[in-house]
Amino acid sequence: MADAARNPPFLLDVPIQGLPSGIEEGSVFRSLFIAYPDSLLLVDQSGSIMLANPSAAALLGYAVEELVGLNVDVLVPDSIRPRHASYREAYGRSPRPRPMGTQMELVAKRKDGSEVMVEIALSPLQNHGLPFVVAAIRDIGAYPRVKQALQRARYSEHLAQLGRLAVDTRDLQVVLEHVPEIITTALQVEVAMVWLLDSNSLEFRVVSGIGLIAGEEIGSRIANRPDTPPGFVLSQGRPVVVPDYGKEHRFAVPQAYLDAGLVSALAVPLSDRGRVIGMLSVRSKESKRFGDEEVRFLESLSSLLATSLQRVQTEEALNHAQRLESVGQLTGGIAHDFNNLLTVIQGNLQVLEELPALAQDSYAQQLLGAATRATRRGAELTGKLLAFSRRQMLQPIAVDTHALLHSLADMLRRTLDQRIRIEIDTAPGCPPVVADAGQLESALLNIAINARDAMPEGGTLRFRTELCGALPEALRSERNDPNSNAAARFVAISIADSGTGMSEEVKERAFEPFFTTKDAGRGTGLGLSTVHGFVNQSRGAVAIDSKAGRGTTVTLYLPQQEEAGPPATEDERADETIPPGLRVMLVEDDAEVRKVVHTFLATLGCDVVTAATAEQALSVLDAGAGPFDLLLSDIALGAGMRGTRLAIEVQQRFPRLAVLLMSGFSSELLDADREVPQSWELLRKPYSRSELARAMAKVLAGHA
Repeated sequence: MADAARNPPFLLDVPIQGLPSGIEEGSVFRSLFIAYPDSLLLVDQSGSIMLANPSAAALLGYAVEELVGLNVDVLVPDSIRPRHASYREAYGRSPRPRPMGTQMELVAKRKDGSEVMVEIALSPLQNHGLPFVVAAIRDIGAYPRVKQALQRARYSEHLAQLGRLAVDTRDLQVVLEHVPEIITTALQVEVAMVWLLDSNSLEFRVVSGIGLIAGEEIGSRIANRPDTPPGFVLSQGRPVVVPDYGKEHRFAVPQAYLDAGLVSALAVPLSDRGRVIGMLSVRSKESKRFGDEEVRFLESLSSLLATSLQRVQTEEALNHAQRLESVGQLTGGIAHDFNNLLTVIQGNLQVLEELPALAQDSYAQQLLGAATRATRRGAELTGKLLAFSRRQMLQPIAVDTHALLHSLADMLRRTLDQRIRIEIDTAPGCPPVVADAGQLESALLNIAINARDAMPEGGTLRFRTELCGALPEALRSERNDPNSNAAARFVAISIADSGTGMSEEVKERAFEPFFTTKDAGRGTGLGLSTVHGFVNQSRGAVAIDSKAGRGTTVTLYLPQQEEAGPPATEDERADETIPPGLRVMLVEDDAEVRKVVHTFLATLGCDVVTAATAEQALSVLDAGAGPFDLLLSDIALGAGMRGTRLAIEVQQRFPRLAVLLMSGFSSELLDADREVPQSWELLRKPYSRSELARAMAKVLAGHA
């Protein structure tokens, strides 16, 4: 381009009054143009840039020589370039001084394609006889208020990024790994870390981070003490800003921080429902790097992460509970069918045992005795399955935990390894718990045996009780029990050992039936699953706290008796005498079981009529086949009417008829039907003829 175009004559020809001699007017105008802090462009009527000052070149990313000759349309973002051309043409027809960008957002496009927010003032020179327009451009991103607004917008976008990630993924580890990336990108810092506090609150663990230094790698642990960086944040319970590590005296600054050139830091607690569970921390090599905006951003991020952690943990607890419930339904169904088989086997063995032909045969009696003992063991196994599936029969009473634990400890001291020291710490004035005494003792014994196996070289077994106003939140969500009383109060019975402990994987599966870490033949894997089922059926909860090499603590939360009454005593043994000629309606869908029970009733002197379904039984009764004294019915009767419904129909039509129900499940099946009185008796399969006689005698006595 010609020199005249590069140096328009107005820069030289406009006189400046009072200019000292020896100074040329042209040089003054050039100096002003070059030194002016705002970006200046001289543009002709076609939109070509005739002159540009260094500020314009710096703002737009070009050299001055590159700008000269370009059309101003190149500096307009592609999305609005067509509109800009029409605006420029209209302005050329009626040029006037005009500020732009004060009431609307203007954006200039740099050479590298990036954009910058600007204000533009247009000043036409046509009134001075020159065919040019001066465009003064100012970077408003440099304004403090604009910088702050842009910064907040950037932080909000990064928060939204974490929110989207938390919604899109169910993997907590993915969320934790992305948090440091989001922080370092948003704050432009060298180090970002996520710490989580262990359940014992003794140590912080690094779970994710960027720019980590030696000693703080992923998985590293730092003591939770006020003199350590994370421990100090927890002790304060609020955000902590460190302007300069070199001048920090509130806690001990690790030398590794200084060696890495780190100067300033910011940390905020990570809280879940008012309880500190971890910390977010960032560090920079610049001093005084963190202000109020950074604190607010990190606090918002911490709150969002805590919410995500809470959601994932709640879902995991619910999924775990649902898995256990599914397995419980399966095992309960297996136990029901197995109990029917055991009823047949045990009943026939009893009949064989009493046959005259075998009564004097000692070898036959020996074989029958071994088979009978095997059926008892089978019944114990199904009992454990029913305990896990919460379908066992319980007889809850007020249990004095102080007396129970001391009695149990006396027995364990005689039977466990003498190298195991047993300690008891019971809270004074601890109220009784409402539970089945025998099942509670069995649960505690199961846990104690597991503890013994975890301490092959000896150790300490400690029993402890304490009052507990309510269940811990995590256990309340895991129970998922619609019948639970949120206002109930509990007694926590903990059994702690100093043994080998459990890994996280083992702890996760500890309550699953048939899961065991013991050698083959040393356990069924039903110990803790039985405890879990018993405690949940007792309207309580159970928790495990364990770490490999650090021992295990199992805590049972059982409902306390609100008003202590006199200790319950075991009912006296019921009379087994059955009136001769007692007429019994027997309803059982399993033909083999029906045959065994019919034999039992016949040998007890009863007159028996059998039916395979409830509908058949009602037909016989309605047909007036003579008065009956007792209805003996299974609860599960195939696809037709259930035994509970049959019993209700019978009592409405024949109120003089006593009712005894039997099941391979438990009294919980009675609870499922709200119309069934809680006072109804249930005979659990498998049972002997003697147990059947006692149950019948009890029902008949109560009905009379």
